[in-house]
Amino acid sequence: MQAQEPELKFRTRRWVKPEDLNPNHTLFGGSLLKWIDEEAVIYAILQLNNPKVVTKFISEINFISAPRLGDIIELGIVATEFGRTSITLKCEVRNKITHEPVLAIEKMVFVNVDEDGKPAPHGKTAITFSKDRLKDDPATLN
Repeated sequence: MQAQEPELKFRTRRWVKPEDLNPNHTLFGGSLLKWIDEEAVIYAILQLNNPKVVTKFISEINFISAPRLGDIIELGIVATEFGRTSITLKCEVRNKITHEPVLAIEKMVFVNVDEDGKPAPHGKTAITFSKDRLKDDPATLN
């Protein structure tokens, strides 16, 4: 029996505005990548319960379709693996207006770091949900 892959949770929506466009009048890839990195690191911070998490690796980025002005896109992220000091995520982006997939990233690795910026064990082994996060130490993210 094959293990079932965790379902992506679409958590963030962005509205494509004029300042997000490239000369082709479609969403500038750099803007989309910035949004993805920001959303992914927030997800990693909440999963690892540590505000000191850094981007280590992003695999091949597959741009599938190009959103246009006024489109609303959704970013979906899920944890796929927990290492000793890292967390690996998968990301998909879809267009809420056209229902087309926009982008897929199979692997994004974030590293949990200590006060000195060195990789530090995080002790996590599975996805936690919002009701479970930060309840033990609410001051962690101050």
